[in-house]
Order: sequence, then C-alpha cells, then structure tokens
Amino acid sequence: MSLKNLLPVCLVVLLPVTAAAQSAQDAVPRTAWGAPDLQGVYDFGTATPLQRPAELAGRAVFTDEEAAIQEQINAAQFAEGFNTDNLTPPNYNNFWFDNGSGVLDTRQSSLIVDPPDGRLPGFTPQEERKAAAELAAGGYPVRVHFGGIGSDGPEDRGLAERCLLGFNSGPPLMPSAYNNYMQVFQTPDHVVILTEMVHEARIVPLDGRAHLSRSVPQWLGDGRGRWDGDTLVIETENFRPDRGFSIGGRSPGPSDRMLLTERLTRVDANTLLYEYTYDDAEVYASTFSASIPLRRTDNAVFEYACHEGNYGLMNILEGARAEEAAEGH
Repeated sequence: MSLKNLLPVCLVVLLPVTAAAQSAQDAVPRTAWGAPDLQGVYDFGTATPLQRPAELAGRAVFTDEEAAIQEQINAAQFAEGFNTDNLTPPNYNNFWFDNGSGVLDTRQSSLIVDPPDGRLPGFTPQEERKAAAELAAGGYPVRVHFGGIGSDGPEDRGLAERCLLGFNSGPPLMPSAYNNYMQVFQTPDHVVILTEMVHEARIVPLDGRAHLSRSVPQWLGDGRGRWDGDTLVIETENFRPDRGFSIGGRSPGPSDRMLLTERLTRVDANTLLYEYTYDDAEVYASTFSASIPLRRTDNAVFEYACHEGNYGLMNILEGARAEEAAEGH
C-alpha cells in the first residue's frame, strides 16, 4: 500500500487526539500573555485532616460513611467551646471558627499523599537529640509557631501572637481554624500569593534570578518560580530557623537545608490544585507531600487586623509584670 493510500487513515486517527488536546488546553483560563491564569480568591478550608486517622490505615479515600463521620468530628471539635488552662468560660466556639465543614471533593483521607500511609514521617535522630538536650537544659525544645512560651519580653511569645506570621498562612498553606483564603495575582514576570491570615504577601519572581544570600534568611523564605507546562512551580529556601512550622503539632524550625517545592495548577474555572513537598533532611526522616484542591470563591479577602493594634501582647506582658510585683520580684 502506498503512502498516498495511508494518508486518509492517518488523518482519521490523528484528528480526534489533536482536537482533544486542543480542547483540554482551551479549558485552562489564560492571561493576555498566554500563561495559565491562576488569579482569583481561593478557599482552602477543609474538614480533611492533615494526617490520615489511625483507624483508616491503608485507606487513601473516604467512603461516604467515613466522610460523614469525619465531618461530624470536625463540627464537634469546638462545639462546646475551646478550653484553655487559664480561660473560663471557654473563649472560642464554632461561632468563631471557619475551618471548612466538608471533606475535599477528592475524598482523600488526608492532605498528606506521600508517604503512602498519609502520615508525617518521624524526626531524624539528630533532631530528637537536639530536642532532648534543649529540654534537659531547661529550654523549650520547639519554637512555638503561634502560642506563648514565656513573658519576659515579646520575643518569648509565639510568632503569630506577635503578628509576625499567621498560623495557617504558610508557606506551605495549612488549612486551619479560620481565614483560609488565598488570592493570586500575576504579571508576566511575577506571581503574588496573598493569604488573608495576617495579610502575608509573597512576591515570587519568575525571571530566573538567583536566590538571596543565606546570610539574609526570611520569615517566608526566599521563593523563585518557573513554569513547568501549565503548572507553576515555586521553590523556596532560606527560611529563618526560628520560624517553626505549624505542621502536626510539634513543629521544629527549619534547618538551612530546608527546601519547599509548591506546585499550582489551574484545573478548571473553579479549582486550583495546590501541592507541596517538604524536604528537610536535618529534621524529618524523609520528605512528605500534600495535595489540596483550592475552591475558587467570589468572596473578598479582607485586611487581617492582628490584635487590633497588638494590645493583646501588651496586656500579656503588663499582666506578667503585675504578677511579679505582687510576688515581690
């Protein structure tokens, strides 16, 4: 058979594939300069837990019944109020929380997708030794990200309490109690990721410039972005070691080897897939990765007025001085 006779057959085979590929490409909203349009306000609140519940070991996806149970657990968590050791009555209940009432549409049983068990990896031996030594010396083994650890001065309080970092603003994004909104802005050579919590704004260049010197560590790290097809990849290093991370309770500060790789992919008009891989070989025994589909919303991002002028921190320290004076110190 000649090539001339084969040509019509080839056209019949190739046309549907080409049309499908073009259709998929057209489905991704694009900017005026042709890049995938990631812009918009997205909600990352969810009832899906960071780590897979122990009773669901080996189950990467919720059944309908398991999803309903998880949503009930989430709703009941603060239904009667959030108790602390020094506050009566409870200072928070579900009226104040907005942590997402439903599990993710993917029905994944944890945000962590790697390791396959959906759980955080263990700490390295050197991290365990470091924590034990600090505790034995009377210190605090972990820099508290959002709680207080003392009252001698403002530096003794948690970073979110000092309005320096939000407890869920990241990076990486961490669904939490409230203010689970993120907004993306784009130009041809920059992307800005604004989180509602403490109105953090990460300005990520896309022009291939080098990272900052490690002698200038950053609270939000030093991010650099690039396009991998239709996915924006952001690699962030150079975090301040005293920032800690609000991940799974105990959250040791990052080492100078910490690398965070985030991937943002516009799946459709209403979904932005946010994925990250956390790599710190000094602290964790292995890397771990999470996947969080973000839901586009028409709601606005409002200014987060932290402590309304930070009177809370002033009152904490004044209260400590008053207690010391009463005790004769």
